[in-house]
Amino acid sequence: MLTSLRVRSPVVQPPSSLSASSPLSLSNSSRNLSFLGRKPHHRFSTISASNDRCGPPPDSSFTGGESFFRNILSAMEAVYLSRNPTAKSILELVRSADNDHICYDHFAFRTFGVNGHGIDSMAKAFVDFGYIQRDELRFPAKKLKAYWFSPPNGLHSGCGGGVNGPLPRIFISELLVDQMTDEAQKIIKKYTKLSGNGHMHAALSSSLGCLTWEKPSYSEFQQLARESEYAAWTLVNGYALNHVTISAHRLTSHLRNIKNLNQFIEDKGFKLNSEGGILKVSPDGLLLQSSTVADSTSFQFSEGITEPIPCSYIEFAERLILPQFKNLPENKVYFVRLTEYLLFSLTSDFFPKRCPKL
Repeated sequence: MLTSLRVRSPVVQPPSSLSASSPLSLSNSSRNLSFLGRKPHHRFSTISASNDRCGPPPDSSFTGGESFFRNILSAMEAVYLSRNPTAKSILELVRSADNDHICYDHFAFRTFGVNGHGIDSMAKAFVDFGYIQRDELRFPAKKLKAYWFSPPNGLHSGCGGGVNGPLPRIFISELLVDQMTDEAQKIIKKYTKLSGNGHMHAALSSSLGCLTWEKPSYSEFQQLARESEYAAWTLVNGYALNHVTISAHRLTSHLRNIKNLNQFIEDKGFKLNSEGGILKVSPDGLLLQSSTVADSTSFQFSEGITEPIPCSYIEFAERLILPQFKNLPENKVYFVRLTEYLLFSLTSDFFPKRCPKL
């Protein structure tokens, strides 16, 4: 079990000054967000960027073959891009405009916290290659918890772009299945039981783009969707990459300013998520985020019927330098920590539009 960094600290509540309509507001999932880990410097629930505010992460050397590990990431990315044409098109456009200098901020995965299929099942592959488990976050309203993992220092600078550039941080969440209704628990446990030891091969499942359990029924998918968008998404997508985030501040052209990046994307005909405003800004003004809405794809359920299901979205983040490090060289700075308020809201808009009786 990965428990070495699970140190509890007081619960942090989001600031009350945010508007009720914003994904960063008290009315959405962030209302019940708890932060567990190091004491934050302000009342804004976050997870770390390239370095922690309390100092650099513990030394961690990459273990294993670098090319092999990057091929794993590339396979996960390929599955993600094959299912999400919006993300694929935007990445191609930004690469072309920025001379192929895209860096990923983080990769995010979803899991079921039952029968060994939770966070640890996906985390093992990354920890084995030198990633370090960091802070825990809780989302009580969504019945979720999550950890993020920092990449090994030896390869953090990387070379090239995308999966061949700096290694991304990893964010893995799990649904607290025992807090769901009896009906939802029964469905989830049915399929994770069918998976057998599939959870031991989570990274392989993600790389291949296949479920470790049998195809679910459409009726069970609908039933989970009525209770939890997260549960329904995970039932049909499994360990597939939920989203990637581009580090806007690491781009080299004018697109490194996220406002320019947003305008560039919209000018190309793509729609950005407008809930709470297209540009989401942290209370201290040091983190700016935006994203697309989730794509959808066709899925054949066990009954033989084919229906649309939600896939993934792509996110953009610009981190500004923390004031106390503004005079350091660029390669030594500490960037503002990354919030994850939007992780569990940007696919939810699919369900009211696509799933009947919701």
